[in-house]
Amino acid sequence: MTATLVDYDELLTRYEPVIGLETHVELGTASKMFCGCATTFGAEPNTQTCPVCLGLPGSLPVANAAAIEATIRIGLALGCRIASWCRFARKNYFYPDIPKGFQTSQYDEPLCTAGHLDVEVDGETYRVEIERVHLEEDTGKNLHVGGATGRIHGASHSLVDFNRAGIPLVEIVTRPIPGTGAKAPEVARAYVTELREIIQTLGASDVRMEQGSLRCDVNTSLNPVGDLEWGTRTETKNVNSLRSVERAVRFEMRRQAAVLDAGGRVLQETRHFHEDAGSTSPGRSKEEATDYRYFPEPDLVPVAPDAEWVEKLAAELPELPAARRARLQEEWGLSATEMAWLVNAGALGLVDATVAAGATPADARKWWLGELARRANDAGVELAELAVTPRQVAELTRLVAEGTVNDQLARQALDGVLAGEGDPAQVVAARGLAVMGESDELVAAVEAAIAGAPDVVAKVRGGKVQALGALVGAVMKATRGKADAATVKRMLEERVVGS
Repeated sequence: MTATLVDYDELLTRYEPVIGLETHVELGTASKMFCGCATTFGAEPNTQTCPVCLGLPGSLPVANAAAIEATIRIGLALGCRIASWCRFARKNYFYPDIPKGFQTSQYDEPLCTAGHLDVEVDGETYRVEIERVHLEEDTGKNLHVGGATGRIHGASHSLVDFNRAGIPLVEIVTRPIPGTGAKAPEVARAYVTELREIIQTLGASDVRMEQGSLRCDVNTSLNPVGDLEWGTRTETKNVNSLRSVERAVRFEMRRQAAVLDAGGRVLQETRHFHEDAGSTSPGRSKEEATDYRYFPEPDLVPVAPDAEWVEKLAAELPELPAARRARLQEEWGLSATEMAWLVNAGALGLVDATVAAGATPADARKWWLGELARRANDAGVELAELAVTPRQVAELTRLVAEGTVNDQLARQALDGVLAGEGDPAQVVAARGLAVMGESDELVAAVEAAIAGAPDVVAKVRGGKVQALGALVGAVMKATRGKADAATVKRMLEERVVGS
């Protein structure tokens, strides 16, 4: 059934949103959380399993030290308190992709608590309080076969791949975020975007949402304007793109407003997000913590991070994204708006790397936000997916600055780089793209342009010097853009104006 929706601006006159996010991050460790199985993405189904991650009788888990360290580093980057003592618990529930019949997680004693992350939307800063960052293991993956949507409804049968079962999974849970108003969808997206950049900077995960290494559960509720009691929340599960995080919040706000306007009651439930329609549909009623019958994991010793070790990890944290943006904005002399353009285009890291390779900030921005952004848009890919490196872009800007090529020829050289023909200098040499000097060929082209346009020459000599542009264009066309426009203009002036 098609959900009834309320106009977004209209609902804001009657309701206030409260949002919250639970973000799951698969850590990029070489082995799983409690066994030595590999974690390679895309391996043949059920080839990366063992008695431990399959939960076979008699098998015993051992915690992955690298995963614990990565989780602490994430917690430190979010300003969390790091527990001096914590332990794992069994979260009991049955689902086909849980081979043990329970998930080894953390419950009332998480590794990291009480942090925050500030995000900016349209020049306004919103503080997102972090309730907990805890470590657990991922589930397997159900594959529903025979249907049109990949979901269980309409499928002829289902298969289970346990390769993912047991991969270290960090869950980052926010506190409810009130006070976002009309910006709630954008705040949700900005939070996940910033969190993704932090984790990527830490090197804890590749955070590739399309591969499921970063997944979001989006909680949304509405309450009448002025009410102190928050409404019933829904949890939209496994949203797998930044754009979809924003769309999921917006859709749920409009749907819940329609339910409340009709005198209905919003059900506390999980919901599925549909990428094609940007809508959600019911999943199952939402369990409470008591439904999982948590109890301490008897086969694992508690985790007690040494205070000196935690201090050392804190001291070794890299420059985080917000600090990096502030530094680069000052170094490059950018306005807040210009920095926002770079960030929103996904170009900040590329521009920074291009500057580090020798380009000026202005030239690096010009190419990544101009010609390269256009090509990425035409190809329907992200900037970072283009087959050109920051080093090659820096080399291209150097060739332009040296006068070896002009902008037009540089774009042709870029064609060759993107086609895999080599670095810019190699493409320029192979394609003969270097700017034409004051050679016999250029002199002939200039004189041919003058001889072929006596009316233009007469206008120039009659005082309409701007008409010289037509002759410059004719020479540039004849030389296929290889001539230097300033040199051509000077040669024409010498022969037409000065004669």
